[in-house]
Amino acid sequence: MQGDIIAQGIELMLYGMGTVFVFLALLVLATTGMSGLITRYFPQPEPPPVTARVRKPATAVAGELDPGVVAVITAAIHQHRNTSN
Repeated sequence: MQGDIIAQGIELMLYGMGTVFVFLALLVLATTGMSGLITRYFPQPEPPPVTARVRKPATAVAGELDPGVVAVITAAIHQHRNTSN
């Protein structure tokens, strides 16, 4: 009796795993087929070539900075030094 229940359990497990395997295999085939159809009939356009941009040097001369920005940075540094002690 015990062996019969175990055999039925193994049989049920194999049917279940086989069903899942077949479903996943069909899913992979369907996805691959749809992907092939989409890429064949609706190809993606090639992106335009990227041109190099001219960048300014990272170092800035003091005369090039906005006076308002310098004032804000100076105030922030002054406040930081006063509150950290």
